[in-house]
Amino acid sequence: MSVALPVVTPVPPRGGALRWLSDLLYTRRGLLLAALLGPPLLWFGVVYLGSLFALLANSFFTLDEFSGVVDRSQLSLNNFREMTQPANVDVVLRTVAMAVSVTLACGVIAFPVAYYMARYARGPQKALLYIAVMLPLWSSYLVRLYAWKLLLAKEGAISWVLAEVHMTWLLDALLATPGIGGNSLSFSRLGTFIVFVYMWLPFMILPIQAAIERIPGSLLEASSDLGARSGTTFWQVIFPLAMPGIAAGSIFTFSLTLGDYIIPQVIGDSTLFIGQVVYRQQGVAGNVPFAAAFSLVPIVVIGIYLWIAKRLGAFDAL
Repeated sequence: MSVALPVVTPVPPRGGALRWLSDLLYTRRGLLLAALLGPPLLWFGVVYLGSLFALLANSFFTLDEFSGVVDRSQLSLNNFREMTQPANVDVVLRTVAMAVSVTLACGVIAFPVAYYMARYARGPQKALLYIAVMLPLWSSYLVRLYAWKLLLAKEGAISWVLAEVHMTWLLDALLATPGIGGNSLSFSRLGTFIVFVYMWLPFMILPIQAAIERIPGSLLEASSDLGARSGTTFWQVIFPLAMPGIAAGSIFTFSLTLGDYIIPQVIGDSTLFIGQVVYRQQGVAGNVPFAAAFSLVPIVVIGIYLWIAKRLGAFDAL
């Protein structure tokens, strides 16, 4: 005799579609990874890389000098040939030299501050130093810039202080130096350099401080126990382990200086930098193809810089 078994209806999981989706993502990790990385990779591919390819494509077009309209009917290398003109090469070399000097100055100033913050500052003192480093970033970029313009002016606070301590001769000597001088600090390349260093210094201090803070104290004690002097410990232990922070900070200071056009336009003489050339060609002259071609210069320079840093081992500990 056969016995009919009752038909069991499957009970849907509690939570409905959300519970099913959660179980699916939990059991299939590849699908979860795609869901997490899909939106940012899509943004990176479409918005960022797409804009770069559009920039590259525009650099091969030309501007009709008679009508002022961009000619997209044929491709040309005229923009890249024009970039080899001595005036444009001088702009690139001047900008790279400024970026390198600002990066070196920020590194020299930032390292002692970052070392003290990481090794000696504790409690409220450390918090106060963090606030002091980050406080300039809490105000507007333009407010800080025009404040420095007033400080560096011929009748500004810096000139007044130097006059009170009878050191006007030093300021006059600096302003008379070819290549960096001018009518006043606010109209000189030295003033541009000072403002660049001030603006980007926090971006160098914080990465170096984080890198030094990760150095185990046992390594410093072991170096001292083995008889190493403080200078040897610094160059053989601290500096190599702090190199990732220095590399990260230098990327910020170098790239930000390389592309900035507002600071040289407000502070400094009439010499041009890459950002100013791009701004004037695109916004004033309407020569979008040449501006696009010139915009590729910082990208190439940054790529070369990163390649050199990698070859030197600056990113091995990252």
